[in-house]
Amino acid sequence: MPIGYLALVLHCHLPYARAAGRWPHSEDMLYEAVVETYLPLLNAFYGLRAEGLPFWLTVGITPIMAEQLASDDFLDHVERFLLEKQQRILEDVRRFEKARRREGKDSPAAHRLYLAQFYQEWYDNLGSAFRDRFRRDPLGAFRTLQDEGLIEIMTSAATHSYLPLLARDSTIYAQLRTGITSHLRHFGRLPRGVWLPECGYRPAQHMLQAGSEVVRPGLEEFLAELNLRYTFADAHAVVRGAAAETPIGDEAALYDIPGVPEMAVRSTENLPAPQRTTFRPYFIQASNVAIYGRDNLTGRQVWSATEGYPGDFVYREFRGRDELSGLPYWRITGEDVPLEEKDLYDPYNAFHRGQDHAAHFVEVVRGLLRGYHERTGRTGIIVAAYDAGLFGHWWFEGSAWLRDVLSRLSRDPEVQLTTADEYLALYPPEEAAEVRESSWGQGGDHRTWFNPATAWMWPLMHEAERRMEDLVARVPDATGEQLEVLKQAAREVLLLQSSDWPLFITTQQSPDYAADRFRGHLARFNRLADLAVREALDPEDQLFLQECQHQDNLFLNIDYRVFGAR
Repeated sequence: MPIGYLALVLHCHLPYARAAGRWPHSEDMLYEAVVETYLPLLNAFYGLRAEGLPFWLTVGITPIMAEQLASDDFLDHVERFLLEKQQRILEDVRRFEKARRREGKDSPAAHRLYLAQFYQEWYDNLGSAFRDRFRRDPLGAFRTLQDEGLIEIMTSAATHSYLPLLARDSTIYAQLRTGITSHLRHFGRLPRGVWLPECGYRPAQHMLQAGSEVVRPGLEEFLAELNLRYTFADAHAVVRGAAAETPIGDEAALYDIPGVPEMAVRSTENLPAPQRTTFRPYFIQASNVAIYGRDNLTGRQVWSATEGYPGDFVYREFRGRDELSGLPYWRITGEDVPLEEKDLYDPYNAFHRGQDHAAHFVEVVRGLLRGYHERTGRTGIIVAAYDAGLFGHWWFEGSAWLRDVLSRLSRDPEVQLTTADEYLALYPPEEAAEVRESSWGQGGDHRTWFNPATAWMWPLMHEAERRMEDLVARVPDATGEQLEVLKQAAREVLLLQSSDWPLFITTQQSPDYAADRFRGHLARFNRLADLAVREALDPEDQLFLQECQHQDNLFLNIDYRVFGAR
């Protein structure tokens, strides 16, 4: 019998970017996600499967991401993106071959040629995997792993909306219900778990409306109604006395793990012993929905570029790109080293370092679970949850690291890999927790999505919510052309609610692009809302509807009535 379990959780999400242009934002970030993250991860999983090694993990694929991955046009563009990448690599090979002949076999040009040839083989393998191994269907490849019981796939809100800040209960329900419908269509079964976007949670609220007190239900009540049985939160939302972004455990001694070297992230703070723990799930309030708290130590060990594995100096530098081909040829080298002073990357050393880090991670997990088991006699669980984009895209060696972790733990006598739902079946919650209003964003609250830079967006979003709810009341049983208008209005209001637009503005990742996307969906929604109450559309209005349906063609069988007042 194991001393404990590890649930690795990957969250796969990017905003809707179909037909929204290419570099530096929009569609290219989706192609990069497929080529640099999803294909390497799938290769890792299918490699373990071919070796007969048992592994289990939980994968959240947001409905908006699934809708895009299922598009034939999108997959055609992914293949074109791969071919363009391979062509640039071929040009680099030729360029560096000429430079090596001029400069000699021990020159930097010779090392760059070695790297270009490495990339040539790497992307040839990815192209072969995309076309042959996965038959141009990465979504289907995930579904196969699900059907074989190796992964469990969760859903999320339809467009990854930040649910705690939505104004209408009807919108929260519509986001979740539409997401479940999409999930069923793509994966052939109803989901058991849900990734709340940004781990954003809101408990029940007491409010005054028209002089009377009303109670808005907590998010767990929506999940229970839709038969979603578990979700996740940041540790500080579950563990009392814990601050956001602070390592959490049952006691300070938890971080003094015998036998684990100083590669591990350590906390020097003397935290009071919390009343709850992230080593087991709880029911949320009085519901039958379970919540897992993310383990902060394993989180920071993998997430942090300064304290965790991805910041190791031998790993590939993400930001440094060749000025002609855009390919990365440097390693991190050192802290705050400018690009012109960075050393050239060596994949041989980097991937071997990844094996060291995988072995260390397994020791950290084993030490944490053993300590909890010895103190309590319980068989606990560590939830190590990450944005999937970390593996391969941001941390080039990350997918190989994850494969090595899974390989080691598949044969470990003490630590058992599991999915979130499977652990609940074995060890159902014994207590209810009063979960805090929280997120996994900066400060553990709502500031990443609501702040002076984004405050202008929320009144507009709230008015659109109210208007959509009113449309359902005015036109409860639309048919024909009016039905098509209302379905498209529902798509546009969902899209403008994406949490990515305020996030991109807050982080200054691409503020103008995000603001334009938000305003574009809002303008389309408002015009469609006007058309929805007309008796008939003129030719110009019909053309506008067709343009919207072409550009924003997700959620094929969307039911606009899910936005009805609650």
